[in-house]
Amino acid sequence: MSVALLRTILLLLLSHLYWAEAQAQGNERGKEIFKSATPSCAICHTLADAGATGEIGPNLDELKPTDERVRKAVQSGVGVMPGYDASLSDAEIAAVAQYIAQATK
Repeated sequence: MSVALLRTILLLLLSHLYWAEAQAQGNERGKEIFKSATPSCAICHTLADAGATGEIGPNLDELKPTDERVRKAVQSGVGVMPGYDASLSDAEIAAVAQYIAQATK
């Protein structure tokens, strides 16, 4: 095996490990936001991964929303759910959307 091929394989492995770690950190941040946003998502929504048992809004474990669907709902609100675009940054909204989409797969 050539040195160039070994370097390429090593680079790919390291890239994958970095991506997996970043994904895990993003999900932890999203989970933290889900539980601590004001008002908390957990008050209204059921999401087993977060230990949330709210019964006002949809059960997210059953709904299994996509990242994009969650992002839009959190930004603008849906029905009686308020939008969070004034209280959460775009990065925070993205983190909670990614977390919910991953936690409900």
